[in-house]
Amino acid sequence: MKYQIPAVLAALLLAVGAGYWLGKGKKVGAGDTASVSAPVAASAPAAAPARKLLYYRNPMGLPDTSPVPKKDSMGMDYIAVYADEDEATTAGEIKISTEKVQKLGVKTEAAALRELARQVTAAGRVEIDERRLHNVAPKFEGWVERLHVNATGQPVAKGQPLFEVYSPELVSAQREYMVAAKGVVALKDASAEMQSGMRQLAEASLARLRNWDISEEQIKALAAGGEAKRTLTFRSPAGGVVLEKKAVAGMRFMPGEMLYQIADVSSVWVLADVFERDIAQVKAGQKVKLAINAYPEKSFTGTIAYIYPTLKAETRTIPVRIELANPGGLLKPAMYASVELAVGGRDKVLTVPLSAVIDSGTRQIVLLQKAAGRFEPREVKLGARSDEYVEVREGIAEGDAVVVAANFLIDAESNLKAALSGLTAAPEAGAKPAKTSVSHQATGTLEAIDAKNGTVTVTHAPVASLAWPAMTMDFILANPGLVDKFKAGAPITIEFVERGPGEWVITKMDAKATAASAAAAQIAK
Repeated sequence: MKYQIPAVLAALLLAVGAGYWLGKGKKVGAGDTASVSAPVAASAPAAAPARKLLYYRNPMGLPDTSPVPKKDSMGMDYIAVYADEDEATTAGEIKISTEKVQKLGVKTEAAALRELARQVTAAGRVEIDERRLHNVAPKFEGWVERLHVNATGQPVAKGQPLFEVYSPELVSAQREYMVAAKGVVALKDASAEMQSGMRQLAEASLARLRNWDISEEQIKALAAGGEAKRTLTFRSPAGGVVLEKKAVAGMRFMPGEMLYQIADVSSVWVLADVFERDIAQVKAGQKVKLAINAYPEKSFTGTIAYIYPTLKAETRTIPVRIELANPGGLLKPAMYASVELAVGGRDKVLTVPLSAVIDSGTRQIVLLQKAAGRFEPREVKLGARSDEYVEVREGIAEGDAVVVAANFLIDAESNLKAALSGLTAAPEAGAKPAKTSVSHQATGTLEAIDAKNGTVTVTHAPVASLAWPAMTMDFILANPGLVDKFKAGAPITIEFVERGPGEWVITKMDAKATAASAAAAQIAK
């Protein structure tokens, strides 16, 4: 055994020496170095360039950013925004994640050329045709002896006796004419001068009777040798109905005093109040359809005869006169009518759906879809409107895709006002973010729902983030569907933001947890 250890050491020394001699004796060329080093370099992974972090933005799209990671009031993490992402969004564009776009239910439609045909509606009332009114007023003094028509509203025919009158002047005029007529006959053999004088007297007497509206029948009877009548019968000058009757048997009347008013209602007027914005589309001669509340199963057709030159300042409407036939007298004066007039130009104009326009009161905005999740607000100038579309005169071109559904939600999610005012520039890393509006929470009771205007009335507890006391106030709904599962009187928890000065918008609404449900939730944990 004592000889084995030196043998092992000798073997090891021999192996080391052989390796050294082989390594030193082997010369490696330049080509050999490249062939060895290349595989080593290829096996090393390439270092990916580091993305430049700009800031963290609010996950709900509110204009609130942070240079460091943080959570919002609902515990959601702020989203990191990198330089390569931010540079892809041009100034004034709105960027929303594709997932959120789907949740909001965003829909787009291309601006297209269309004929803007629409219905102009107006409220009207039936009136008597002023040209068909007739007043019966004797031109002499007398007394009413007898009435043949003695009720207001009674229908009369043309020539039908209305009443009989007695007048001393009338009797004298009849006798004067009778004497003159007989004198003309008696002096037929007299001199030409005498005959001429008598004929002038007879003609003057006859003209006096005619001026007093004596009928031709009575005048012929007098000329034929009849006797002067004590009374005179007045007849209806036209067919129609008696609108007013002042004549009473035995009453005395003075010259020109109206005793009857008769209206021909075979044709009537409808005076419709057309709004100022629609009057440019209304022309004389156009046909209109009318619906009368009293006859819902019937449809009437009339013609615009006249557009009045005055505007009613209280209602901002202009009266329009429509003429229509009234067979059977179905239409009564003072009845209400609903007027429909089809208007619209034949030329095609660039249009978008009415729902695509966000009207702030001072300007009108549409949202153009530039790419998936990218929108650009455009100010437009509008023209004529139809029931579904509106003309766009400036701002967009044919084929541009505009948002027609959920554009208000995009406004709430992305702070459209900031994009419009050019305040979308990202802050520098480490810069202190500007003070902006944030989301607030409150609990309370849902008092009322106004689905038509998209608002709710809520009585809420004090809001610490705004230093508000408990009170009842109105909120705007970011989405009308927020209240689908609630009824008035329900306890709720809401989250809301200030979209504009004094304009508070609810972005989330949940049922308020009761004490029992809260305890059960705690036990479940």
